[in-house]
Amino acid sequence: MHKEGLSYREAARQFEISGHNLVAKWERIYLEEGAKGPRIKRRGRKSTRRPPNLKKGAEEDLIAENQRLRAENAYLKKLNALVAERVRQEKKHK
Repeated sequence: MHKEGLSYREAARQFEISGHNLVAKWERIYLEEGAKGPRIKRRGRKSTRRPPNLKKGAEEDLIAENQRLRAENAYLKKLNALVAERVRQEKKHK
């Protein structure tokens, strides 16, 4: 496909593959995992659970960052409400 400069649709048509999306998926796997990547059997859905090998303290760092971001979000919401109230008051006085 790369040598000939074929698109996904053209490659699927030339090699009699049912859909161009499958060709795109195979290319992504090939580029990410190398030549042996497409040969790996994949069954079922991918796991959505957290990887077990997080560095020590990484979870605590993530929790602390999450708390900081929540506080920042709350502050910005209050600030936005105050600015909106001030604008509303200024329109009222005009």
